[in-house]
Amino acid sequence: MQSYGLNELREMFLKFFEEKDHLRMKSFSLVPHNDNSLLLINSGMAPLKPYFTGQEIPPKRRVTTCQKCIRTGDIENVGKTARHGTFFEMLGNFSFGDYFKHEAIEWSWEFLTKVVGIPEDRLYPSVYVDDDEAYDIWNKEIGIAKDRIFKFGKEDNFWEHGTGPCGPCSEIYYDRGEKYGCGKPDCTVGCECDRFIEIWNNVFSQFDSDGKGNYADLIQKNIDTGMGLERLATVVQDVDSIFDVDTVKSIRDKVCELSGTEYKADAKKDVSIRVVTDHIRSVTFMVSDGIMPSNSGRGYVLRRLLRRACRHGRLLGIEGSFLLKLVNTVIEGSKGGYPELSEKKEFIFNVIEKEEANFNKTIDQGLSILADMEADMAKNNTTVLSGENAFKLYDTYGFPIDLTREILEEKNLTFDEEGFLNAQKEQRKQSEGTFGTHSMSGKDATVYDLLDVELSTEFVGYDNTSCEAVITALTTETEVVDALSDGEKGTIITDKTPFYATMGGQETDTGVITTADGEFVVEESIHLAGTKVGHVGYVSKGMIKVNDKATLTIDAKKRALCARNHSATHLLQKALREVLGTHVEQAGSSVNEDRLRFDFTHFSAMSADELKTVERMVNEKIAEGLVVDIKNLPIEEAKKTGAQALFGEKYGDVVRVVDMGRYSVEFCGGTHVGNTAEINSFKILSETGISAGVRRIEAITSEGVAEYYANMEKLLNDACKLIKANPDNLSDKITSLLADNKALHSEIDSLKSKMANEAAGDIMNQVEEVNGVKLIAAALTDVDMNELRNLGDQMKEKLGEGVVVLASDAGGKVNLMVTATEGAIKLGAHAGNLIKAIAGIVGGGGGGRPNMAQAGGKNPAGIPDALAEAKKVLAEQLA
Repeated sequence: MQSYGLNELREMFLKFFEEKDHLRMKSFSLVPHNDNSLLLINSGMAPLKPYFTGQEIPPKRRVTTCQKCIRTGDIENVGKTARHGTFFEMLGNFSFGDYFKHEAIEWSWEFLTKVVGIPEDRLYPSVYVDDDEAYDIWNKEIGIAKDRIFKFGKEDNFWEHGTGPCGPCSEIYYDRGEKYGCGKPDCTVGCECDRFIEIWNNVFSQFDSDGKGNYADLIQKNIDTGMGLERLATVVQDVDSIFDVDTVKSIRDKVCELSGTEYKADAKKDVSIRVVTDHIRSVTFMVSDGIMPSNSGRGYVLRRLLRRACRHGRLLGIEGSFLLKLVNTVIEGSKGGYPELSEKKEFIFNVIEKEEANFNKTIDQGLSILADMEADMAKNNTTVLSGENAFKLYDTYGFPIDLTREILEEKNLTFDEEGFLNAQKEQRKQSEGTFGTHSMSGKDATVYDLLDVELSTEFVGYDNTSCEAVITALTTETEVVDALSDGEKGTIITDKTPFYATMGGQETDTGVITTADGEFVVEESIHLAGTKVGHVGYVSKGMIKVNDKATLTIDAKKRALCARNHSATHLLQKALREVLGTHVEQAGSSVNEDRLRFDFTHFSAMSADELKTVERMVNEKIAEGLVVDIKNLPIEEAKKTGAQALFGEKYGDVVRVVDMGRYSVEFCGGTHVGNTAEINSFKILSETGISAGVRRIEAITSEGVAEYYANMEKLLNDACKLIKANPDNLSDKITSLLADNKALHSEIDSLKSKMANEAAGDIMNQVEEVNGVKLIAAALTDVDMNELRNLGDQMKEKLGEGVVVLASDAGGKVNLMVTATEGAIKLGAHAGNLIKAIAGIVGGGGGGRPNMAQAGGKNPAGIPDALAEAKKVLAEQLA
């Protein structure tokens, strides 16, 4: 993996999404605009909320940004570990009702693996536990193995904030390697250690929450993604933490130079080095956005960060003022992405220099006040400073509490920590919201983690559709149990099973498990840790108990149909390699009883002739009745057979080789037919592209083909009945009907235009002047929106320069249209804002561009008032 600088990575990301037709927008200010819920911008989507909520129309439906952010919810931990920081840059790509999960997931994977070059085997996606769509995209389209996709619950993988738009998330984790791990055998994605870190989060905003647990589908589904730039750089540069990333390290090195210290030589000093390094970044960017130090709101956040940096500089032994030297390093490292830093350099220097000087005086003042408090303590014969006084020093005079502690400890004194914390909590209640919150929880344990690790299951399903076995364990959805009763959902573990658990693209077997006392319906079979197979379902009658002898029986017909489709994928891959070339490799597959889906590497769409040839070749091999020979062979011997291996797959010492008459030879653990004749027939339904260089074929076999042609015949006959034709002359009849339809539409359009003009009458007599700009504001009857726009264009042309406002009562509904000429716009007119102001009067809403806007409503009685209001609004715009 090539190492890239932080500034390079930012540009690579923005350029990548520009090439995906996104509008690159510069970072918004850290000061929220018209958003009282935030003190500071703390995420990439925060400044875009008006676009997500529909309050504002986005400049484009696809947007990409690198947003500067500040979070101070865990400010006390900054420096104590290398994980925490207050300032970060958030890369994001956003869709406002344009693309959705498929593109978002595909592009995130493409950027990380193809553009940045992160090895695929180091990346692990996670999805919300109920988001099967995202799971299938990762598994079936991107080709990520199911055991590498993690399902997490609402706490981790569902974005929701009160009421309004919300939805599931899909994150991408990076494995940093064992050296960053905790050493535990179960260390995996979700572990609290530093090995697996989340680098990308796709939020699928698809629901509207009422805040009471009820969710409705959003009409406009949105994409909100985020990837911390510093965290990405940590991965790409293969460094320990964000403090080792190139641009941040340059600040860290400057801190060390000024203090004469060495990083990682003294743990206590490292804390101070990290505090100063992080805080000076936040301070510099905050001041560049016009935030000034104060004792409340975001100004208090700035002051606190700056003073903490000063305090820790003193702890490092830096004498006098030093922050400006660090500010210059911040500006030099970040000015390429944020030119405002250079433009406002003098202003930034002045604000920080003055605040640093004031705090240097504060420290001296604080020492004096603390000395007075110590004197009072001596008079009262106490060694404990009250919590109230300690907090007064901290909050009113900006005297750091750790400095208070140090000074008191040197004199064998202390302070009331509980009283201090209570005073601090009370202050935070009064200024709630000053500091944001941020949490990242690990994965919750599943009930299967509680099973005995020694349990195992022998799969006997290659040669059997039924077997006798012993039930070795039972679980409900939440606990390991000894029995399951009628109606209960749960999972059964047995010592043997004929059930094929979902793997290698082949979907699960279903069926029943019966005992002397009960019956269990198996809805899904899943692989668990070790060789255990879980049979997931419910008790349909009686009771099932641990140690019961049981008969396990799969749905034999479903298995047979799956086998036909699976064997057909092998024939398909061979045919594709013969027709398209040996560059074709399997990139994923999905097989069930209804259809097969095969993903393969190829760089262009297949032609109709190529598809026809492939389909014919597969059917020929089916008709030949090739014997399917399956053997377990040592890996080296298997390779000598020329068997096709799944690209990138890791195999054990012994592999299963599926040989179809020496035509197709592949490594495969799935279930297959004994002879290709059993497949009966093969039909390709579609061929599409799913990502760069990967194509997908969907097809059917045997009963699926028969059903397909039966449905086609029914559709054909139904179509013939509708237009009174027969299959022989259907095409001619449709051609004739289309010609008639086109002529009728032309006639209708002509009549509509004539009616609209008649309804408009002589509107030009209604021209008024508003502050020197011509205005037509007229009411019409039974004119639809298309004709309203046409009339608007005509009126605008006749006006020369001006504004046209038309309102039509169309069958009890209101159509509103506003259009403005370039000259009127230059003077202040704005069609979109004007229509927003009047639409509510007719019981509707809408918006648009400065030159054109439209809206609907349901109160025709409000049309006169709306037109009158339009004149007032235009006057205000032109004032």
